[in-house]
Amino acid sequence: MELRAYGRILRRRWLIALVPALIVLVVGLVTYRPAPDIYNVGVRFEVGQFPAEQALTLSDEQRYYNWLTSEYIVNGLADWINGNRFGVLVSSELARQGVNIPAGTIQSGLAVDNARSMLLVSLTGNNTREVAQMMDAVIVVLTEQNAQALPQLGGEPAILVQLDQPVVNQVPAGLRNTLELPLRLALALAAGLGLAFLAEYLDPTVRERSELKKMDLPVLGVIPKK
Repeated sequence: MELRAYGRILRRRWLIALVPALIVLVVGLVTYRPAPDIYNVGVRFEVGQFPAEQALTLSDEQRYYNWLTSEYIVNGLADWINGNRFGVLVSSELARQGVNIPAGTIQSGLAVDNARSMLLVSLTGNNTREVAQMMDAVIVVLTEQNAQALPQLGGEPAILVQLDQPVVNQVPAGLRNTLELPLRLALALAAGLGLAFLAEYLDPTVRERSELKKMDLPVLGVIPKK
């Protein structure tokens, strides 16, 4: 089919082609809600086991095993943070300070990553003040209550060295929020075009001389357009 034929079909069926896109546009505008502000804060920790004054007396073998143990401790702490119990402890610490934030809210915003003996804990939320309060409580629980997560240390807490001060930053809106409505409109327009061509295919009306010639029917007359 020639491009001109497609153009003639679209001129006849333009309303069918646009209806799905118009419906999606109206519904999208009516139900539109701006994306909530998102804030994030992250803090890095190093795990140590010996005071600095003892480090100079260690042999190379002892140093190696200390580093290896630190990696295992970091892995254990990461598993602890990912568990449900950690959010409960942070929520309890906040309650002690007079701040009421459910454990589920805290746990859903937590993320943890670890590389060798370094632990990275990040927290995401919709309120900058609450995010800062939650991270302060996370630091307290992580540094003061980690013994219960590490029974291998015999009840002694691991020594965590905080490398960063918590700074809350706003997270830019993602592409999904920006492109969601345009993508829906594009899909609706494609569906509308498909409906337009389907309606043309199912329509038995003869509009072109060429259609009669294909059926080997003579043209007896032409009714001009008004």
